[in-house]
Amino acid sequence: MKAISVRQPWAWAIIYALKDIENRGWPINYRGDILIHAAKTCTKREYLLAREFCQSMGVIIPELISLRRGQVIGIVTIVDCKFSQVASGWGMAEQYHWELANPREVTPIPYIGQLGIFEVPDELVRSAIAP
Repeated sequence: MKAISVRQPWAWAIIYALKDIENRGWPINYRGDILIHAAKTCTKREYLLAREFCQSMGVIIPELISLRRGQVIGIVTIVDCKFSQVASGWGMAEQYHWELANPREVTPIPYIGQLGIFEVPDELVRSAIAP
């Protein structure tokens, strides 16, 4: 299944706080479900800036130490992609806005992330989303 690495706490916000836009410097033509992989790297400075932004959106994020990293944490559906024209507070100027819907938590899957879109073996995903 297709996956994208997202740094914390943004990955958490996509799955648990209804962050409906993923800001990227490049467009995506793909529409459909994609795994959200919480990247391993997150500096204290990045976390503090993200926490401040999330608070401005009315979202209180968990402490950095409690956020999962280096794991697939959920699935979301990419429904559209536009350049800086989305009516959402999550959108950043001069970025492509990947419009997201239907976030779902999965049993965490330890996995090494990659740049861009990458594939996670279906057999790993099946066990994580099984009821």
